[in-house]
Amino acid sequence: MSIRDLEEQIVGEFMVFDDWMDKYNHIIEMGKDLPKIEDKFKIDNNLIPGCQSRVWLHAGFEEGKVFFYADSDAVITKGIINLLIRVLSGQTPDEILDSKLEFIDRIGLKEHLSPTRSNGLTSMIKQMKLYALVIKTKNGEN
Repeated sequence: MSIRDLEEQIVGEFMVFDDWMDKYNHIIEMGKDLPKIEDKFKIDNNLIPGCQSRVWLHAGFEEGKVFFYADSDAVITKGIINLLIRVLSGQTPDEILDSKLEFIDRIGLKEHLSPTRSNGLTSMIKQMKLYALVIKTKNGEN
């Protein structure tokens, strides 16, 4: 499924909810479905800088696609990183690098997060794109 299709799917999910408490609860529930990072990858090098909570992110590369795995010590953060993983995991490095992630603004996520969580969201996106760039460079992908 394309990034755009996945973004539309998420926007549709969030349109069901009328208020932000319901949306927060949905994000928290999504955190429970987070593809867990293996313990061996829960190391300081995989911590995302700039996040209020501790967030570990690992990227793998299989058959031309990047796959992300993560964990966090905060339930809301688990949900936020899972939103990003749902959209970006299983995509090519170029698709990840070219993604605009417009769904974030469309569902109003950034404006409903505290400034520190909003900065953390930006750091998560930056780290995922950095992994994609490193993988693309390392594997000579065009």
